[in-house]
Amino acid sequence: MKADLAVKLKQMNLISAGFAADMEVTVEEQQEVEEEVERLLRGEGEEVKGCDVGLEESKPATLRRSVTYIVCAVIFNEKEEVLMVQEAKPECYKQWYLPAGRVEVGESLEEALKREVKEEAGFDCEPITLLLIQEQGPQWIRFIFLSRITGGAIKTLSAADEESLQASWWDRQSVLPLRGRDILHLIHSGLTYRQDPQHPVTLPLDLSCRHVVQRLVLVFIGAEEQVFVLLVRGPTPRLPVAAALRTHAVTWGANMVVQEAMASSYYDYELNTLGVLSLQHHGRVHGLSDGVCFNTLAVLVPDPVQRDEDGLKLEWTPRGTPPPVENPRYVWFRVRTPALREKLLQKTRNSTVVPISSLY
Repeated sequence: MKADLAVKLKQMNLISAGFAADMEVTVEEQQEVEEEVERLLRGEGEEVKGCDVGLEESKPATLRRSVTYIVCAVIFNEKEEVLMVQEAKPECYKQWYLPAGRVEVGESLEEALKREVKEEAGFDCEPITLLLIQEQGPQWIRFIFLSRITGGAIKTLSAADEESLQASWWDRQSVLPLRGRDILHLIHSGLTYRQDPQHPVTLPLDLSCRHVVQRLVLVFIGAEEQVFVLLVRGPTPRLPVAAALRTHAVTWGANMVVQEAMASSYYDYELNTLGVLSLQHHGRVHGLSDGVCFNTLAVLVPDPVQRDEDGLKLEWTPRGTPPPVENPRYVWFRVRTPALREKLLQKTRNSTVVPISSLY
């Protein structure tokens, strides 16, 4: 009984400490934080001024050395045929794939996309929106864009070179030897977005970053749909930033933040990264601005299955407040502006953000 009481008292003290910390956020700081979150929800960005977790285990992003970025274009014509290119590389000679390739030193993601489509398919194009992002840790990230033709002419066999043999429109019904079936999911995502856009138009923002990092809008929805956002104190409270580790998915940074902020509660909750609100990349200065900042939306929810140390299920009632912050670097911030609270509730319910998935 004494042990149980001690545990309860400890939890109460932690909860009290966590919300006492929340009270230390001034009215001016509350306004600054809410404005920062509002900007990210609108698809805007924010200069990366520091990294809070994982920086010592992360290396600066440097194209051709520590990171590889791939751009891929999903382009349809008026018949909903998709633009394909026939490979010239010996290992996949005469097989077909979407226009895609590596970002080169000094390029932005959009510049790389336009160059690859021109070289491989003969067309000028412009991106419409990011469709989705795939990654194998920070060392390999693929950015898939829904794009449109703006000029040029389709590449024919007479123009075959080391980039591709030719391009063609594929009706998705006729037999075509594909280099990889992974693109079928990308094509389906493009068709789905054209019919019913799942997220707002999202294009890379020209903001410099040295590492691959994740800026985290981490939300907890409490009783009566109160909304809390986790902040790191710093000189002033702000959203936490975590560096991506080579040994983990890019979005593992969110897990590192939760582990550092509330270690005792980490295994009692599930962290769901819903997707990317906006993406920041500059790329003009090799080794100094090759990084990417993913402004991600995540939600912390109670694990529905709780077990004791013997693995037996426990009866557990989710609390209506966020788990207590144990690290003084962090604080839960309660969103008090009704309009912002409603936006966060809708975003977390509908996941209207650019999907990011790990291929590990």
